[in-house]
Amino acid sequence: MAGINYGRVVAGGLVAGVILNAFDAVGGMTIFAEEQKAMFGRLHLPPMDQSFSAMLPFIVIDFLIGIIMIFTYAAIRPRYGPGPKTAVCAGFLLYATVTILMYAFTSMGIFTREAYVKNAVFYAVSWILASLAGSAVYKEA
Repeated sequence: MAGINYGRVVAGGLVAGVILNAFDAVGGMTIFAEEQKAMFGRLHLPPMDQSFSAMLPFIVIDFLIGIIMIFTYAAIRPRYGPGPKTAVCAGFLLYATVTILMYAFTSMGIFTREAYVKNAVFYAVSWILASLAGSAVYKEA
């Protein structure tokens, strides 16, 4: 069994991060824009700054998630085998973890249930596609 190819983990993670960032941009600026505005108002927060410097932490987080996603793929690949099924498992594992955690914010009243479900469905697609694309770059050492 070959070791994890960390260079390919990073390369695949960056590919996955690009997809995650693209979905975040589309979702945040169009699909969820009104819900976010309403949530900020309900929580008495100032409107979100759309400048690059304000978005930079979110951009970096998506790239880090992408790298962790492809590391997860590389780690489970020996047991599940290479390919899209394993990529979907890796992506879904991380997606489910974050989505379950985000439900806690819904139960605290930060998100509405409707917004939570809408986001959960939207981001399921993005995380699975990101995992599939990033894992396609990954090859064993």
